Amino acid sequence: MTTTMQRRLGLGDAVAIGLGSMIGAGVFVVFAPAAAAAGSWLPLSLLIAGAVALCNALSSAQLAAQYPVAGGSYVYGRERLGPWPGFLAGWCFVTGKTASCAAMAMTFAAYTVDASWQRPVAALAVIVLVSVNCLGVTRTAAATKLLVGVVLAVLAVVVVAGALSDRARTAALFASAPPGGAYGVLQAGGLLFFAFAGYARIATMGEEVRDPARTIPRAIVTALLGALLVYGGPALLALTVLGPDALARTTTPLADLAAAGGLTWTTPVVRVGAAAATLGALLAGVAGIARTSLAMARTADLPRALAVLDDRHGIPRRAEIALALVVVVLVLTVDVRGVVGFSSFGVLLYYLVANLSAVTQTGEHRRYPRAVPVTGAVLCTVLVVTLPAGSVGVGILVLVVGIACRAVRVRAR
Repeated sequence: MTTTMQRRLGLGDAVAIGLGSMIGAGVFVVFAPAAAAAGSWLPLSLLIAGAVALCNALSSAQLAAQYPVAGGSYVYGRERLGPWPGFLAGWCFVTGKTASCAAMAMTFAAYTVDASWQRPVAALAVIVLVSVNCLGVTRTAAATKLLVGVVLAVLAVVVVAGALSDRARTAALFASAPPGGAYGVLQAGGLLFFAFAGYARIATMGEEVRDPARTIPRAIVTALLGALLVYGGPALLALTVLGPDALARTTTPLADLAAAGGLTWTTPVVRVGAAAATLGALLAGVAGIARTSLAMARTADLPRALAVLDDRHGIPRRAEIALALVVVVLVLTVDVRGVVGFSSFGVLLYYLVANLSAVTQTGEHRRYPRAVPVTGAVLCTVLVVTLPAGSVGVGILVLVVGIACRAVRVRAR
C-alpha cells in the first residue's frame, strides 16, 4: 500500500494550480457583492484583501518550506500550536471549500445551459473533473494550465472591450461615501478575500512538489501577485464604466463590462471564459480539499480510510471520490451559489491559524519579519468579524458541529 505521495510538480505547475483556483473563484463572482458594500471605494477594499492575502501567503510560504507535506495549515497548526488549532484550520478549509466547489459547479452550469439542466450538468462537471484528478496530479496541472490560458485570453478581451467604452468615468472612484461606511469597506475586503484564497492549494499539495522548500514559497508569491494584476484591471474598469450602483446590481459584471464597449460578439466569449474559470477553480479546489482530507485522515481527524493512496498514481483517490459524492449531493439538492461569505469565513480562520503558526517559527525557518504573520493574524480577525452576519452565523454553526464531533472521537479514543 502506498503511503507517500510522488513529487511530480514543478514551479510552473504549482503556479498554474494557484492561479486556476484564484481566478475562477473570484473574478467572475465577487465584484458585485463587494461593490454593494463598498461602492466607489471598491479599489481600497481590493487593496485590503490583497494585503491580507500577501501576509497570509508569506506566512504559508515560510511554513511550507519547513513542512513540505500534504495538508497546508492543518499540518502547520498541529505542528506549531497543537492538535485542536490544526483541526480547526483543516475543518474550516474542508467545509468552506467543499461548499465553494459546489458553488463553482453551479456557476459553470449557469453559464452553459438553461436553468432546467443546470443541476445535472453541474453534477456531471464534478464527476468529470474528479476523474481527471484521479488520473494523477500531472493531469490536474495540465488541465489547469489549459483552463487558465483560456481565462486570461478572455479577460484580455473584456479589458480591451471595456476600455473602448465611452462611459468610463474615472471620477467615479471615491466619489461618494461607501454605502456601509468604513465597515462596508472592510466587509467588501472580506468578500474579495474569497478571490485570493486559491494559493492555499499550493501548500496543501506540498507533498507532490519537487524541491518543495524552494518551489512552494516562490509559487505561492508568484500566483498571488499574478492574481492581483489580473483582478486590478477588470475591477477598476467595471467600477468606472458601469458605476458602483449598476455593478452592485448585476450578476454578470464582466459580461456587462464587455458589452459596454459596443462589441456584441464578446458576450459568448465571456461565457466561455466564465465556464473555463469556474472549471479551473473546481479542478484545483477538489485537489486541494482532497489533500487536506488526506492529512486529517492520517491523524484520525477524518475517517482513516481516506488516508489510502492510489498505488499507481500516488493520489488520495478515496478522498477525491468521497468529496465528489458530497459535492454532487450538494448541487443536486440545495442552492449553494450564495456561499461567498461562508467560504471567506472558513478560509480566513484557516489563515489565522497559519499566521499564528508562523509567529512561533524561529531561527533558520524564519524567512520574513515576525510583523508579517502578526499583521496577517490581526487583519484576518478584523475581516472575519465584518463579514455579513448570516455568513458568520452559518460558519460558527459548522465550526461547532466539527468541534463536537472531534470531541466525541477524542473521548472515545
